[in-house]
Amino acid sequence: MTTELITRARAGDGEAFRELTEPYRRELHVHCYRMLGSLQDAEDALQDTLLAAWQGLGGFEGRASIRSWLYRIATNRCLNARRSASRRRAREWDMPGVEPPEPTRLGKVVWLEPYPDALLEGAIDTPLGPEARYEQTEAISLAFVTALQVLPPRQLAVLILRDVLGFHATEVADMLDSTVASVHSAVKRARASLKRGQPPSHEPEPAPAPGGASEQALVAEFVRAYESGDLDALLALLTDDAFISMPPIPLEYQGRDVVARLFTGIFSSGRRVDLVPTRANGQPAFGAYLRSSTGIRQGSGLFVLTLTGDRICAFTRFDNSVLPWFGLPRALPGRQA
Repeated sequence: MTTELITRARAGDGEAFRELTEPYRRELHVHCYRMLGSLQDAEDALQDTLLAAWQGLGGFEGRASIRSWLYRIATNRCLNARRSASRRRAREWDMPGVEPPEPTRLGKVVWLEPYPDALLEGAIDTPLGPEARYEQTEAISLAFVTALQVLPPRQLAVLILRDVLGFHATEVADMLDSTVASVHSAVKRARASLKRGQPPSHEPEPAPAPGGASEQALVAEFVRAYESGDLDALLALLTDDAFISMPPIPLEYQGRDVVARLFTGIFSSGRRVDLVPTRANGQPAFGAYLRSSTGIRQGSGLFVLTLTGDRICAFTRFDNSVLPWFGLPRALPGRQA
């Protein structure tokens, strides 16, 4: 069947090409997202990949599977994008009337964007190769995708292809026009870099099962605390080393004390939001809608929570431009009295 589709596609049959590539579209999109850290850039890279595959199908020799061939194209398109793309620029603090405390540090990955869970269906449950080291849910988390972005491009590509997707070293070497020895060296350096980037603290507790009772209870407590501006209740849900980031704003805060100062400023300003649940990167997320005297609640951003055990260890806030990706409106009508 695949041979027949290839023959028809080479003859210019667009429907045959679609049948040939459609089974891999979603997983390739996730691959591009891991490579680039941006949903918009991933979409562009996927379209470039499919165009290049359509134009280059005549050169497909059948030595590798169609899937491996598509990954080769996608990986190299993403590497080109990382070399040439002008990354999204950092933005200024955008909460009028709130003066942020001095940050713990300035984040480097200001182009990071969230990935809707709705797009993950059928994309991260594909069979993995024998070299895979990571669970697919872990490998789409915001923390992991962020850590990937600071790796040198070739190390990033090799780590994803080897440790996340489980391709053999010989396959990866072929995809990157490299040698097996070079692949082994690159993945070794990438693993060491990831390990150095991890906090020296003890191993975190696993997150509660997605959608399970424990997760739902913790998320409900967070919603109650945040919507009511209850600082003490919110802080009680955080780990001691809780981490706050807000790309494309580069300010980052780590530790309960400095996080408390940040939320004190936000809550004391009178800002109150209503939270609409969704999911991003396999994690609980919320569209945040700012209450106002006019009644209309304008979307102010998207919050993504990272959970460990029965606590929240990270809180990532994205701007309101991402809300439509999650099927969320830009604004909500006024609350009923």
